[in-house]
Amino acid sequence: MSSAAPYRVKTITEFHRLNSLPGPLHPLVSLVDYAMIRHPQERSGLSVVFDFYSISIKRGLNYKMIYGQQSYDFDEGILFFLGPGQVLRVEVNEYANNEPSGWLLLLHPDFLANTALSKNIRQYGYFGYSANEALFLSEREEQTVNGLISHIQQECEAYTDRFSKQIIVAELEALFGYADRFYHRQFITRESGSHQVLGRLETLLDKYFSSGEQLLHGIPTVQSVAETLHMSPNYLSGLLKTLTGLNTQQHIHEKLIAAAKLKLSNTDQTVSEIAYSLGFEHVPSFSKLFKQKTRQSPVAFRQGFQNGFTEN
Repeated sequence: MSSAAPYRVKTITEFHRLNSLPGPLHPLVSLVDYAMIRHPQERSGLSVVFDFYSISIKRGLNYKMIYGQQSYDFDEGILFFLGPGQVLRVEVNEYANNEPSGWLLLLHPDFLANTALSKNIRQYGYFGYSANEALFLSEREEQTVNGLISHIQQECEAYTDRFSKQIIVAELEALFGYADRFYHRQFITRESGSHQVLGRLETLLDKYFSSGEQLLHGIPTVQSVAETLHMSPNYLSGLLKTLTGLNTQQHIHEKLIAAAKLKLSNTDQTVSEIAYSLGFEHVPSFSKLFKQKTRQSPVAFRQGFQNGFTEN
């Protein structure tokens, strides 16, 4: 297999086969014991893409997972989410002699067909977080998660009837809800580091607009800002939303509007000149955003300022 192109694992059954595991009890949902995976060294350095979701707690692995340009060895109790289409690479440590433990829940999107969760699962941004942004669990939190996983396992192992899917989906919804709560806790308990990120974001945006980079590269994107801060876009937005109530895109817009207000009140530049100076390709896009944020057009804002009052 070429290392240039990731190997795509399309089904859960194929995942079991590649890892020398017995066939799954259900073709669309499976719970794997990490101690049963014996031969990861055969795929060392290989990038893979799953066409399904995975949620896992791993400990004592003899290899590292590299995802989103970050690696993590999973020596601590953390919960890690991976969405379909994400690229993952395994690198084996030949000298490690650990006893692996933990579990891996595999969930094919087809299992969620005709359920509300099939659409709602997209709102859980942590399926796009990097490996180093995984969820660190307290002992009590891990017990909660393991309890839900145990119920899912029981349903997978039991005789499948018309209630099984409904029960498993309910357990999954509870799991994702708890993960949301625990991530919120992680943002808060790591408040010092989180506020450092907020400060770095403010500095980054101030420097970007004061240096004239927007004239060359346009308005900064969420992706470019996240890459500069060495974070995944979803994690950065989730962290900022918890701290400030605004996601990354909204922070960028706030900077744009603040800069626009300054130019409208302190320069004789036309609205078109201001729009282009801020990185907008089209003046109507600038005017629409400005009015959306201030409830005034740029011209009305300038006139109100000149008359000694504004609404904002």
